[in-house]
Amino acid sequence: VRYLRRAGYEVFYLQNITDIDDKIIVRAKELNADPLKFSRQMTKEYYKDVAALKIKSVTKYAKASEFIPQIIRQIQVLLKKGYAYEASDGVYFDISKFPDYGKLSGQKIKKLKAGARVKIRETKKHPFDFDLWKKKKPGEPAWASPWGAGRPGWHIEDTAISENFFGPQYDLHGGAYELIFPHHESEIAQMEAASGKKPFVKYWLHTGVLKIGGEKMSKSLGNFITVRDFLEKYPVEILRFIIVSSHYRSVIDYNEQLAVQAKHALDRISEFLERLDKVNQKLKIKNQKYKLKIKKFREKFFDYMDDDFNTPRALSVMFDVIKTSNASIDKNQLDKDAAREIKNFFGEADAIFGILPPQKKIKLPKKIASLVEQREKARQEKNWALADQLRAETERLGYKIEDTPKGPTVKFDF
Repeated sequence: VRYLRRAGYEVFYLQNITDIDDKIIVRAKELNADPLKFSRQMTKEYYKDVAALKIKSVTKYAKASEFIPQIIRQIQVLLKKGYAYEASDGVYFDISKFPDYGKLSGQKIKKLKAGARVKIRETKKHPFDFDLWKKKKPGEPAWASPWGAGRPGWHIEDTAISENFFGPQYDLHGGAYELIFPHHESEIAQMEAASGKKPFVKYWLHTGVLKIGGEKMSKSLGNFITVRDFLEKYPVEILRFIIVSSHYRSVIDYNEQLAVQAKHALDRISEFLERLDKVNQKLKIKNQKYKLKIKKFREKFFDYMDDDFNTPRALSVMFDVIKTSNASIDKNQLDKDAAREIKNFFGEADAIFGILPPQKKIKLPKKIASLVEQREKARQEKNWALADQLRAETERLGYKIEDTPKGPTVKFDF
């Protein structure tokens, strides 16, 4: 989204919040909590994580529970056109009435095994017919509808919300590749059946999932790291660098070494930018030649970004600039005007990637900053044992403290 806006597109980035679904209801019951209150609290926590990750591109967050009238209207249209039917336990989409079902994923419905990705119910005409409206069960949140009190199915909320903001067609739809079937397939069926217009979406951007040790990160396997756990240990720029180092469609198999590599790469960029700040000479002829070189690097960077958002290749251009420029600085062949051009280019790149801290030094996580502050207080009170203990704890978490006449400096040191 940052890149599209930089390229001149007017982007309305809509992100839906699924605050009504089976998993939320199950978890709320485990906690003896009201499902809607529980989902509201979790949504607030999600917003905090989004802010911590420096994500500022979302135009509108839309909660499913706030679009019940739109959901009901879309279901009514599908019923009227013959694409849906009412059963004893709710309303279902009839996939037999939509011949294109499976066109996104390439799945052939006749070849799919019932029960593999969908629940088998006797009330369905076909095993792959999916919920549009679920009739109320004890202890579940419910809203009034022409089919009795109940709640929306998983797929219908997305198309009802997107139609509310964009109409029946729009340009880009994102999501993890594991959502292609049945979720995105069902969205296409719903919207194209309701509107009669094709395509529902022009471009689908499917992202790879995050893995640990070769397995998909999930709570059920217990092999997950929360955003907050990660940011307790590493600056946010480390995580953003890991992500842009991989193409959005690729799987990221996370391990500690990725964080180490990202740290070293960011150190290299920061040290290079600091070196550029010290360039103050004037070289007329060589400066013009180098400006042309920077222009070509810049064009190459944006060519890669235009090629299906190829962030790893675009990132490699930045390191090509570092290598070439450092060699020129070593030979006294780079002047302050060329240095300014390079810094401007890196600023443009970072406006897209968000991998460089606002200051020269990476902002310390709160826990590390607190340990450093406590240690400095202990030193002033000549409590050397406590100061040493706090230093050891800080270093255990991957940060090295160096005492200087102007006070302690802290470096990320993995």
